[in-house]
Amino acid sequence: MTGGIECLIVVAFIVLVLILLASCIKIVPQAHALVIERLGAYQGTWGVGLHFKVPFLDRIAKRVILKEQVVDFAPQPVITKDNVTMRIDTVVYFQITDPKLFAYGVERPIMAIENLTATTLRNIIGDLELDETLTSRELINTKMRASLDVATDPWGIKVNRVELKNIIPPQQIQDAMEKQAKAERERRAAVTQAEGEKTATVLVAEGKKESAILDAEAEKQAAILRAEAKKEATMREAEGQAEAILRVQRANADGLRFLRESAPDQAVLQLKSLEAFAKAADGQATKIIIPSDIQGVAGLTKTIAEVAKEL
Repeated sequence: MTGGIECLIVVAFIVLVLILLASCIKIVPQAHALVIERLGAYQGTWGVGLHFKVPFLDRIAKRVILKEQVVDFAPQPVITKDNVTMRIDTVVYFQITDPKLFAYGVERPIMAIENLTATTLRNIIGDLELDETLTSRELINTKMRASLDVATDPWGIKVNRVELKNIIPPQQIQDAMEKQAKAERERRAAVTQAEGEKTATVLVAEGKKESAILDAEAEKQAAILRAEAKKEATMREAEGQAEAILRVQRANADGLRFLRESAPDQAVLQLKSLEAFAKAADGQATKIIIPSDIQGVAGLTKTIAEVAKEL
């Protein structure tokens, strides 16, 4: 009986030792760190890997996350330089660079960063007017990041970025801004409409001008074509008349040549002269003057009588 109890005690002792040894073995994951104290004093910082702490002497004072962290703070009331009260909420991106300073630098570091952000924001906004505050987000972000980074450096914290998440002016300011924006949109719409009407008027005038120019050019070309056609017709008519005269002259020349070649006697020539006189009268002459050299031809009286009858 006694032996069994002793065995149970030994087994229990071994189990306790194993549990104790297991609790002293620590594995630190990536992007984490452990701050170790020995007898209440800072002993060291464990990084990634396997570590063993001394039982009953060492303890984990703080577990630190080394990854970049984001904290969204509630809206803070601030007053601008022109005495306008608004609410601004901020987002702070920070990273722990020194676990020891983070563990011993300040009590409740996140609350300290929040309060520091609020006071820094009030100081910066207090130097700006409302319009500057609404249009200078980047400037405010840069100033806040620089101020917070310097202030949190003794705490082992690096502020990477500060963003103004939202700027909430008073309701009456929002109403005035909406009215101003509406008036500006209406003004731009009126300007755009006026410019459109002006452009349309100019285009219509230019179109009429170009149309008049084209009409004048077309009329000019038509007049030129008509003149050229008339000139060509006149030239053709003149050429036709010249050709007709030329043919008549050629016919006369051919007649004279034929008459010369046929060697007519004096009587035939006198007869042809009478025919010429008759043709000259053309049925309208009342008197014919006959040359004296053809009055003695035989049969001239009969010919004259026939001619007179025709007349």
